[in-house]
Amino acid sequence: MASKVIHAIYNDDDILMNAVKKVRAERHHIEEVYTPFPVHGLDKAMGLSDTRIAITAFLYGCLGLTVAITMMNFIMIEDWPQDIGGKPSFSYLENLPAFVPIMFELTVFFAAHLMVITFYLRSKMWPFKEAENPDKRTTDDHFLMEIGVHGNEAELKELLLDTGAIEVTVKEKNA
Repeated sequence: MASKVIHAIYNDDDILMNAVKKVRAERHHIEEVYTPFPVHGLDKAMGLSDTRIAITAFLYGCLGLTVAITMMNFIMIEDWPQDIGGKPSFSYLENLPAFVPIMFELTVFFAAHLMVITFYLRSKMWPFKEAENPDKRTTDDHFLMEIGVHGNEAELKELLLDTGAIEVTVKEKNA
């Protein structure tokens, strides 16, 4: 990683999108883009790969279904079978229709809660973590593109000003 970064501030999301495309076309690595709201298509323009959180959601749902089946079999069939309304609980398959809502609810519960935890851990957003926003204006109405400097500072500044940046500054990287 670079020890210096260039922060280019933009005041319009369309100008930012065009700037990201031009900077990537010039083969510069964009380290991060800070925006006050989600910008549609920015991830594709930056060349970010697709997320794999759907795969984890499926695996977490399978885990929830497994827990539900195991729990209901143990509680209702093996540990404490009960005669409810004259219908004895001697086998799991005889009572399966009554267990379907519980299986569905635990599948959704595990998938949702574990996906949120995975998202926070993957994003490195733990409790009491300080914000890493380099410029407070990006929480209101400005956009910031952060690019690593590798000995091409003057060329990069000129390129960013040509793309419509309203402010370009060079800063030390907070590694």
